[in-house]
Amino acid sequence: MVDYVLAELRIHRARHDSQSAVPPLIIGVQGPQGSGKTYLTSILRDVLQEPPHNLSVAVLSLDDLYLPHEGLVNLATSHPDNALLRGRGQPGTHDVPLGTELLNKLKRINSPGVANELELPSFDKSLFDGEGDRASHGPIVRPPIDVVLFEGWCVGFYPIPQAEVERRYAQPVRGLGDDFFERRGYRLEDVLDVNERLKSYVSWWDLFDAFIQIRPPEEHPYSYIYKWRLQQEHHMKARNGGKGMSDEQVEKFVDRYIPGYVFFGDGVVSGYEDASGKRISPPWTGHGLQVQIGEHREVLHVGRF
Repeated sequence: MVDYVLAELRIHRARHDSQSAVPPLIIGVQGPQGSGKTYLTSILRDVLQEPPHNLSVAVLSLDDLYLPHEGLVNLATSHPDNALLRGRGQPGTHDVPLGTELLNKLKRINSPGVANELELPSFDKSLFDGEGDRASHGPIVRPPIDVVLFEGWCVGFYPIPQAEVERRYAQPVRGLGDDFFERRGYRLEDVLDVNERLKSYVSWWDLFDAFIQIRPPEEHPYSYIYKWRLQQEHHMKARNGGKGMSDEQVEKFVDRYIPGYVFFGDGVVSGYEDASGKRISPPWTGHGLQVQIGEHREVLHVGRF
């Protein structure tokens, strides 16, 4: 994976060799809960920063772009019937203007005359009994930056036409039953609401140069996510004296993310349709790396897209 990043960085630098300052290579990293995307991102950062590469790497997490606690509460209160907006997670629960500002500043951070440092946000999930809130301070990054890694569970997800939302809503969810959405209390209109909110994230993805996706095997697209996230919670509780969610709470937590994968996840590879019905490919098409992992997170297949 390091070789992939280095190869993409060479391509990126060659593309901008006529410019006085090369902008950072921005790489999206997407993977489901518990798949190891955050761990992978931290390892990538550390290896790339060490000799012989000696690169400057900034990491931005989608989780750190959540609305402040007050914003999350107001969102849930103003949409009491939408179970997908009860708590952080889904598109619509992030601070889109802040994300847009940060990504554009990161894109230009190496340019002459730009501010010599940028504070990234940080979200503390331990505040308000686990509901979380934005921390008062976050990490500082300074130019020049070679690589930006932007990781998150729905990074690269795209909205889909209403007719396609309706079609998928009526289908069984593979491995989770014929009436998964109804049993979990997720209405069609809830999904359509999130689908509409996801449209504002597309301007973020437009700034990406390359992409790494971690995904489960086709025959178990969702069921492994519950196991991985539960293992993650057990590991955390073993280290902090038992603080965290119960197994039942973990299951309910993952439930709320499943619609995102079902309706929007394939956009990472296929892109989206614009208002005229034209298929728009993601900007990283031809520069994507897909890593398929098995039940025990072992690598099953690595491919490009």
